[in-house]
Amino acid sequence: MIDPDDFLDFLTRQGVVFFSGVPDSLLKELCQAILVNPQVAGHQTACNEGAAVGIAMGYHLATNTLPAIYLQNSGLGNVVNPVCSLAANVVYGIPLLLIVGWRGEILPDGEQVSDEPQHRLQGQVTLAQLDVMNIPWCIIDGENEIPCQQIRGLLDKARAEKHPVALVIRRKTFSPHRHPAIPAPTNPYPLREGIVEACLKLLPQAVPVISTTGMLSRELYELREKRHETHERDFLTVGGMGLASQIALGICYGQPQRKVVCLDGDGAALMHMGGLTNCAQSRSLIHIVINNGAHESVGGQATAASGLDLALIAAASGYRQVNVALTLGQFQDALRAALAGDDSQFIEVKCRPGHRSELGRPAATPQENRHQFMSFLATSTEQSTRAREEGYV
Repeated sequence: MIDPDDFLDFLTRQGVVFFSGVPDSLLKELCQAILVNPQVAGHQTACNEGAAVGIAMGYHLATNTLPAIYLQNSGLGNVVNPVCSLAANVVYGIPLLLIVGWRGEILPDGEQVSDEPQHRLQGQVTLAQLDVMNIPWCIIDGENEIPCQQIRGLLDKARAEKHPVALVIRRKTFSPHRHPAIPAPTNPYPLREGIVEACLKLLPQAVPVISTTGMLSRELYELREKRHETHERDFLTVGGMGLASQIALGICYGQPQRKVVCLDGDGAALMHMGGLTNCAQSRSLIHIVINNGAHESVGGQATAASGLDLALIAAASGYRQVNVALTLGQFQDALRAALAGDDSQFIEVKCRPGHRSELGRPAATPQENRHQFMSFLATSTEQSTRAREEGYV
């Protein structure tokens, strides 16, 4: 395996001293090295990968140096527009280095490494996406030493041709970082799993839940198991970080007669924060953001939300009813009020980082989840309509 400090030292010696991006589990050791390396001139965790490209472009314009953007390959979709419309050599011509964690990687023999469903297609098309954007690349793995000559060649090409290049990082490339991770500050807030459980205790049977990607959806799935409940009321947004709230909003438009709950995370809410202005227009959406100030699923790196008042941002975005909860009791009071309300609702729940070490993953496939969820929406809608027609509600 490659020592992440040695890898970063090599890059900084080549003049790559500024980094921005969205944390990835395959790159968490490198991210830790970036935080403590004295040769790094600047670093900014971005709300999304496209924003990271913009930040890096600005740094290049100010310094005439070659900056780096780190990301999971799932974030390449957010990169396409700023690379093709701005950084490409046929537009502004900005040299950039993309450091891409390759989830769902393809082995040299053509076999795909087993990974979660949301990474399978993305893993298959990663190199093709780079090719389509005319981004030269090389693959880095932990079986070999740092390919210094290849990387130097790519960096020279980026500078000469004024265009992005990429390093594609296989899993288990980097060894554990020699310095311990900076511990998250302690706080008295509840854990996320306790918040999700408190939510389930209050929700009526007819209310669907759309949960964000990462640990939250895994906890929701296991809590249903613990409560001996089925899973058809929950749509687990296992990929597409930041889009759970927009999926929930679409359900609100499709079935305006019912309340819809979105269980969101702070990093996800920040990734496509403009979506708050759309959600705020729904009279039936209850948007719950559990804010632990961290990208917990990919290494615990801090998000900007650790120092932000998300509820204030939500109010400015147009939500009619906004609450902040610091305890489970406050959260349940806010949720009761939201269920009884008749307009857009936003609840920020403060949370401390952490999750169970034995936390599992959903046993159902995404297709099974979709089928069960759609059947629930269709059946419960028919029941609600029939009840109204017969005068029961």
